[in-house]
Amino acid sequence: MKRILIRSGKSPFRVATPTEFMHQDLIGTNTGNLLFSDSAHKMLSAPDTEVVSNGIRTDPSARRAAEINEQYDAFVVPLANAFRPTFQASLDRLSTLVEQLTIPVVVFGVGAQTGDDYDTEQLRPLNASVRRFISAVLDRSASIGVRGELTARYLTGLGFPADRIDIIGCPSMFLHGDTFPDIRPVELTGSSRLALNLSPNAIPVGDISGLARHAWERYPDLLYYAQNLVDAELLFWGDLTPETGIEKPFPLQLSHELLRENKVRMPLDPATWIDELRGRDFAYGTRIHGNIAALLAGTPSVVLTHDSRTLELCRYFDIPHVPLATLAADTDPRDLYEAADYSPMIKNHGERFERIVSFLDRNDLRNTYSHGDGGAAFDARLAALDLPASMPVWDGSDDGHMRYRVSRLRERIAVANTRIDKRVQENKELRTRLAAAEKRTKETSLKLAEARKELAATHKRLAALERRIGGIEKRAMVRIGPAVRRRVRRLSKPGEKG
Repeated sequence: MKRILIRSGKSPFRVATPTEFMHQDLIGTNTGNLLFSDSAHKMLSAPDTEVVSNGIRTDPSARRAAEINEQYDAFVVPLANAFRPTFQASLDRLSTLVEQLTIPVVVFGVGAQTGDDYDTEQLRPLNASVRRFISAVLDRSASIGVRGELTARYLTGLGFPADRIDIIGCPSMFLHGDTFPDIRPVELTGSSRLALNLSPNAIPVGDISGLARHAWERYPDLLYYAQNLVDAELLFWGDLTPETGIEKPFPLQLSHELLRENKVRMPLDPATWIDELRGRDFAYGTRIHGNIAALLAGTPSVVLTHDSRTLELCRYFDIPHVPLATLAADTDPRDLYEAADYSPMIKNHGERFERIVSFLDRNDLRNTYSHGDGGAAFDARLAALDLPASMPVWDGSDDGHMRYRVSRLRERIAVANTRIDKRVQENKELRTRLAAAEKRTKETSLKLAEARKELAATHKRLAALERRIGGIEKRAMVRIGPAVRRRVRRLSKPGEKG
């Protein structure tokens, strides 16, 4: 049996609790990561193939590399916008690991992140790290799979041959293989059920907080689907903003109206996320995977693009999208829906699927759609699991996680106390060093005072000596002055001999 190791936060079949998701960061800070890694996991689950999750954190040690070489036949790395400054350290760790592997290494859907103008100049500081990573991967695979034309152009600009770069988009869009769900036609009214998704890093591009505010004012049955680990922790732990009166426009505090009204959800597993979005009439926002999840549910969705990572995938997959910068805060979601055309996305899906299958074949990876049951066994196994629903806002009642909260608080207090003790010891050592320094300073001051006193006395003796010398010179001039003058007069008279 072929064993494939895949980089993912967790296996699709692991039923984790919300506390495990947060404590172990099984989503890799963003639940969208699970959507494309689960899709890749399903795609690779062909007969006689076992797919094992490696976890999202990279262990680049020689010991771990030796284990992978010994236990697996291939290492598959689904990535998203990995070519960005904040991922550089992680990319370097991946490179360190890959350089030690002797088995094939295949990268799915990696992308560069820039602005929506596709200017890659800002990626210049990353070039060395990207070259290192791509070189290591291409030494172990036939080609590398990238998200779209921007990333392909960026890599060819770094000197990599175009014939070894395959544009395959993101695996998430192929969760159902060569078929794509029909997008349900709807008529949006004030009672329609909307799903909204927002990215904090889109704030400089457009008024996303204003868009959200106008949406829930017009459509009361609106849910905001958050995706980041920090959102999960807010929903789970809460904060003191309602008591302190702090209010900010982005929904990342309990004082925000969306959280006060319990209109925020945090999906933990792609299967339940998609199932919940199946119950919504329309989804939109700046999150590419938040909108892909809706499309996979057959729910019409529109992406508000704000950077290359969202725009690149929308262009490749013909996903309806609108530049966020062009939208006014009072934009009606109904206008976005009515302007959307899903036919190119559906029509060209089969061709794009053949492209990713060719990529897999080129890299000697079998897939369940061409070589297996089309994912039927995978879906059945997933359906039998009791996966957790999306997290709501905690209302303070006993939701089954009180033991964790108390234990975690005690743990944090213990850690805080340890840090305090360490700081107290450091302060004690600093005070001892300061006292010693002050003592040395005092001693130095005394020595300096003595030196100054001695210098003053020396100056006084020197002045006295100068006065004595001056007196001697004056007396000498008095004694020898007349003789000198007589001598000068005789010399000045011609014919006189001295």
